[in-house]
Amino acid sequence: MSTQAVSRRHFLKVTSIAGSSMLLGFHLSGGARAAGIGDAVFAPNAYLSIDSAGLITLMSPNPEIGQGIKTALPMILAEELSVGWDKIVVDMAPLDPSKYGSQSAGGSGAIRGRFTDIRKAGATARVMLINAAAQNWNVPVTECIAEDGAVLHKTSGKKASYGELSAKAASMPVPAEVTLKDPKDFKIIGTRVRNIDNKKIITGKPLYGIDTRREGMLYAMVVRPPAFGKVLKSFDDTETRKVTGVKNVVRVKNVVAVLADCTWAAKKGKEALKAVWEDAGKLESTTEHEVNYKDLMKKRTEKPVRNDGNVDEAMAAAANVLEAVYEVPALSHSPMEPTNFFAHVSGGKAELFGPTQVPGNMRGEVARELGIPQENVTLAMPRQGGGFGRKLRPDNGVEAALISAAAKAPVQMLWTREDDIQGDFYRPSGMFSYRAAIGPDNQLAAWHITSAALNSGRSSVANGFPAAAIPNFRADNHNLQSNIATGPWRAPTSNAVAFADESFMDEIARAMKKDPVQLRLELLDKAKSSPVGQPGYDADKLKGVISLVAEMSSWGKSPKGVFQGFAAHFSFSTYVAQVAEVKLFNGKPRVTKVYCAVNCGRVVNLSGAEGQIEGAIIDGLSHALHSEITFDKGATEQTNFHNYKFARMNETPFEIVVKFMQTDNPPTGLGEPGLPPIAPAVANAIFAATGNRIRKMPFNV
Repeated sequence: MSTQAVSRRHFLKVTSIAGSSMLLGFHLSGGARAAGIGDAVFAPNAYLSIDSAGLITLMSPNPEIGQGIKTALPMILAEELSVGWDKIVVDMAPLDPSKYGSQSAGGSGAIRGRFTDIRKAGATARVMLINAAAQNWNVPVTECIAEDGAVLHKTSGKKASYGELSAKAASMPVPAEVTLKDPKDFKIIGTRVRNIDNKKIITGKPLYGIDTRREGMLYAMVVRPPAFGKVLKSFDDTETRKVTGVKNVVRVKNVVAVLADCTWAAKKGKEALKAVWEDAGKLESTTEHEVNYKDLMKKRTEKPVRNDGNVDEAMAAAANVLEAVYEVPALSHSPMEPTNFFAHVSGGKAELFGPTQVPGNMRGEVARELGIPQENVTLAMPRQGGGFGRKLRPDNGVEAALISAAAKAPVQMLWTREDDIQGDFYRPSGMFSYRAAIGPDNQLAAWHITSAALNSGRSSVANGFPAAAIPNFRADNHNLQSNIATGPWRAPTSNAVAFADESFMDEIARAMKKDPVQLRLELLDKAKSSPVGQPGYDADKLKGVISLVAEMSSWGKSPKGVFQGFAAHFSFSTYVAQVAEVKLFNGKPRVTKVYCAVNCGRVVNLSGAEGQIEGAIIDGLSHALHSEITFDKGATEQTNFHNYKFARMNETPFEIVVKFMQTDNPPTGLGEPGLPPIAPAVANAIFAATGNRIRKMPFNV
C-alpha cells in the first residue's frame, strides 16, 4: 500500500486532467455513472479515481480512529478491482455527505457499513475497464479478463493497463448491475496486511490533529469548571496577561480560553488565571449515587423491559433461590491522544480540522453555535489517536470554533490530561440486582434482573442471552437522573451488562453443580428449540463461539495451578466467547493467557482483526482491574494516570490466542465486541483460583 499523502487539492488535480482519467461515483439509492472530465460526480457514497498513469485513489470516508479502516477499505477495493493492494493510494475523505453519506465512526460499524459499497465500486470499475478494452480491440468481452491492474485478451495476448483504459472507460455507460467476485476466488480479503500508517506512527510523522501548524495560529488552553454543577461567575486575567507568550484571553460561555504562541505559555497562563465559580446545580457524589441505586433496587418498574412467564411464582416454587448484586463504576474514555481541535473562523466561514467520530454532527453544531449556514463550515479529519466513544460528542470542535471566533484568530485548542479526565462525559456507573430460581429438577426456572445507572437504562438485558432460554424472565431498569455528563463508552451498555450477567451465570452453574460452559449450551438449545418470547441473538452462532473457545482452551483440562474462567457475549452483531487463565503468584491472581473465539462474519484484514480483539481484551482487562471515576461534590477525585490507573505491561496476559469462525456472511462489528466478555471471564477465573467471588469493578486484586 502506498503511504503517499493525497491531499484534497491533489485528488482534484488528478481527476481533472482533460481526457485522461475516469472518476467513478457510487450511490446505493441512485445507481452509478462514470464521470468524464468536467462532469460532477453522481452523489457517490464511496468513490475511486484512476488516472492515465494508473494511479488508483480511494478516499476513505469514515474517520480512522485506530480501527484500521484506512487499511481494510482499500483491501476490499483491490479485491474486486483485481489489482495489488499496494497499488492503491488511500486518503481520508473530507466531510461531504452528498458523496459519502454518513461518515461517522461508532458502534463498530465502519467496515460493516462500507463492505458491500466498496465491493460494488471495485467490481463496477473492473467491468467498465474490461468493456473498454474489448471495444478498443474489437473482441468479445468474454475473452477479456482483469488481472493485476490490467486487462488481458486471452486469445491474442493483448494487454492494456488500467491507466491506458481510463479515458475510454470514462466515456462508457455504467452497467446497472455487476456480479461480485465469488468469495472462493478472494486473494486479498482475509489475508494479513500491515496498517498503512505504521511507519508514520513509529517514526513520529505528522498524522494527528495535534500536529496541526498554520501561519498565525495561536494555541488555546481553557480554564473549565472544577465540578459538575459549577458555573463561571467572574475571572481575573491580570497575572495571565503577564506571562510571556500569552496573546489574548477570551471568555466563551462557561469557560475562559488563554491564547498564546506556544502550548507551554498557554498552560502557564491558564494556571495564573483566577476564576470565581458559583453553584448552579446539585453537587453530586458517588456515595450518594450508591445509596440511590440501592433504593432503586428495591423497586419494580411499572413496565418492565421484558417480562416472560411469572417470575414470582417460579421463585416461590424454587428449590433454591440465588441472589447477588453487581456494581460497575463510572469510567473516563482517556484516549492517548489528548482532546484537541483546530478552527479558523473568519468572514462568516469556519474551517475545521481535528479528531471527531461524528463529523456531520460537528459541522451542524458549529454552524448552529456560530449562527452561520452549514455550507460555510468545512471540516477535514486526520488520523485519530483513539476514541472509544469520547469523540462521539462534538464539544471539542465547537469549543475551538467559538474560541477562534472570539479571538479573531486561527487556534489550536488543546486539553490537558487533567482536563480530559475531569471534564469527560463518562461511562455511567451502575448497579445490578439479580435473583435466580433453580427448580426441584435442578433446572434454571427464573431470572430477574433489576438495574440502575446514571442517565442510562440497561435495556440490553431485555433480549440478550439468557432471555428466551428461561421460562420466567423479567428485567426492570431504572435511570438515576444526574447533572454529571455521561455517554457512550467502548461497547456501550454491554461493557457493564456482560460483567454482571456472565458472572452471575457462573454463580448459577456452581450452585447447580454444572459445568459453566455446558449450562450455557443447554440453555441455548432451549432458546433455539423452544424459545420463550423473541431472542435478540442467534443461538447457533453463540453456541459456535462457545464450543470453539472451549476446544481452543481445552476447557476443564487445565494443568494443576492454572485456573480457568469463561464468559461469552453478543454485541454489535458479533459473537465472542473467551476463556481467561489465571495463576497465583505469591497468593495474588495473575491473568496469564486468554483464548478468544469470534464470529464477526467475513474477516477483511486478519492482522487488523486480531489487533482489534487483542486491544479490546487488554483495554477491558485494564479497566476491570484498576479504573474508576468517583465524584465528590461534583468533582472527579481522579486527575491523571497516577490515580486513574491502567494496567501496566506486567499485568497483561503473556499470550492472547484469537480464532475467527469461518463464514461467508458479510462483516459485522469488531472494534467493541471483544471487550465485554473479558471482565467476567477473569472474575470467574479468579473465583476458581481463590474461592472469592468478585461482584464489583474494579477488582483491585
